[in-house]
Amino acid sequence: MLTTSAIDPATRQAFLETHYLVHGDTPLILQVGMASPGLETLYKTLHVGSCAFITACNPWSRPLDEASSAKRQSTLASGLQQRNLMFVEGLGRHPSGQWPGEPSFLVWGLSLADARALGTEYEQNAIVWCGSDAVPQLITLR
Repeated sequence: MLTTSAIDPATRQAFLETHYLVHGDTPLILQVGMASPGLETLYKTLHVGSCAFITACNPWSRPLDEASSAKRQSTLASGLQQRNLMFVEGLGRHPSGQWPGEPSFLVWGLSLADARALGTEYEQNAIVWCGSDAVPQLITLR
């Protein structure tokens, strides 16, 4: 993990407080630092031991219009499909409601190194990664 970061403290704090909503057949709410028994169950069902919550919206935390963000998300989805990765749609939403929710994907079976690379490729300040313990971790990328 990075010890220093180019991410301002308020943005980092917002990432830590955000609820990472996972859609699909078994909806989940992931929160950084809080174990997710539902995620652990899905690991067993899907035969994976990790995942990453990632978006292509709002590069470097600069807000984009909806159309631009949707295009970036579509490009990310296509890239995940080309890599034959399993994923489900999600939404990162701060509980205060001060910011619009950010469309995202939970990508199954992604190693930390691959998750970091993907987040960097899509110009993100951070991703949320979960290892075999099913505890979401904020991983800063800058």
